[in-house]
Amino acid sequence: MSDFNPEAANQFIDEIWSDSIVPTLTEYIRIPNKSPAFDENWEANGHMEDAVRLLAGWAEKHAPSGMEMEIIRLPGRTPLIFAEIAGDTTKGDVLLYGHLDKQPEMTGWRDGYGPWTPVLNGNRLYGRGGADDGYSLFASLTSLLALQKQGVAIPRCVMIIEACEESGSYDLPHYIDHIAHRIGNPKLVVCLDSGCGNYEQLWCTTSLRGVVTATLRAETISEGVHSGDASGIVPDSFRVLRILLNRLEEAATGLVLPEGLSCQIPRDRIEQASTSSEVLGDMVKGQFPFHPGAQSVTGSNADLILNRTWRPQLTITGAEGLPAIENAGNVLRPESAIKLSLRLPPTVEASVACDILREVLLKDPPYGAKISLEHLEGATGWNAPPVADWLESSMNAASQEFFGKPAVFMGEGGTIPFMGMLGEKFPEAQFLITGVLGPGSNAHGPNEFLDIDCAKRITGCVASIISRM
Repeated sequence: MSDFNPEAANQFIDEIWSDSIVPTLTEYIRIPNKSPAFDENWEANGHMEDAVRLLAGWAEKHAPSGMEMEIIRLPGRTPLIFAEIAGDTTKGDVLLYGHLDKQPEMTGWRDGYGPWTPVLNGNRLYGRGGADDGYSLFASLTSLLALQKQGVAIPRCVMIIEACEESGSYDLPHYIDHIAHRIGNPKLVVCLDSGCGNYEQLWCTTSLRGVVTATLRAETISEGVHSGDASGIVPDSFRVLRILLNRLEEAATGLVLPEGLSCQIPRDRIEQASTSSEVLGDMVKGQFPFHPGAQSVTGSNADLILNRTWRPQLTITGAEGLPAIENAGNVLRPESAIKLSLRLPPTVEASVACDILREVLLKDPPYGAKISLEHLEGATGWNAPPVADWLESSMNAASQEFFGKPAVFMGEGGTIPFMGMLGEKFPEAQFLITGVLGPGSNAHGPNEFLDIDCAKRITGCVASIISRM
């Protein structure tokens, strides 16, 4: 068998991305296949099916030698693309993971751009889902094709592309149980759904935060009344929410107060944050679209990295009970509700956090108001096991080959529920978690884009690392 040639792989990867992958991703972006949490009629609407067939069709046309693929459908659940690629079983199995469901539209897209309107602007392909995470199937299979084209022996690989990740992957455990005998015992897990601190080197994710979401509702009266008549007697329902939030978060600093929602940050993760801050400098905060004069929360760049990777943080992502401003009369409203998104440290169990929220927010309601905590659910984060010497050296070598710089190791602030599941099921597995969600890519928000050159290089890195197993 041949040795891996990075230059030849780079040429092959560049050609298949330009000739085939980018045009197919363009069609994928046009499909509004929102995750089930955002489209309860996803099955009847058919968009998810269109996306599954588009990606599976490309995979069949560009299948690595020895690949068998099927679309698995469990009753009442989103479909799953599963592929098995024959290889040298003495090298250990590889599990390649991605997802094809998308976040909802979000407002604020530039003129001429939109979530379902693909726009190729230079090296960047704009539209929902290209970077998060539609490209992963293409990159995963292309990395194997690049190895086979050179005659490099590949290990046995399995690929899982789910359609429920943006809803918390609640369908995935049922599929994992269903196909457990076909997954095997992976030595390496490759996930391309994570972030990167810049587009100039390979970023290896060492941890992921968990998340708890819920709707917090406060009701004080049975119907709206004249604010001039009632204010001063009837407590405003929004004030009640403010009081409750003060139990959860220190307003001036964003510090999450309940003790059980924080954890001891491991020493190696603190050191990685320090190294990452040296690489990124002020891009730690400069990557975000602050208004002129607006500032980040206080702290060093290393501290800010730890804030977004190892400390709990609260975000209000939605509200109900508030009329549009043009319809807001002088009325004291009967109720207010807000959607909470609480990011958790990687080692805090989501079930424990849910219990804490119930205790903190429902006990002793202000003014005796009617308080409810609805749709409370969560996903536990993930902390990577120690990186094996062979994998760390392979990551650094791959980054040098395709980026010309060493790899960087850093936690990420998002949540990939599948990683926690895999960590429990395969405690001996090693993990390559990386992605293209870098500065400005804005996954989940307006103007999301895929940096194509970075995606090509990551495809090469995956091939290089697998060749070294």
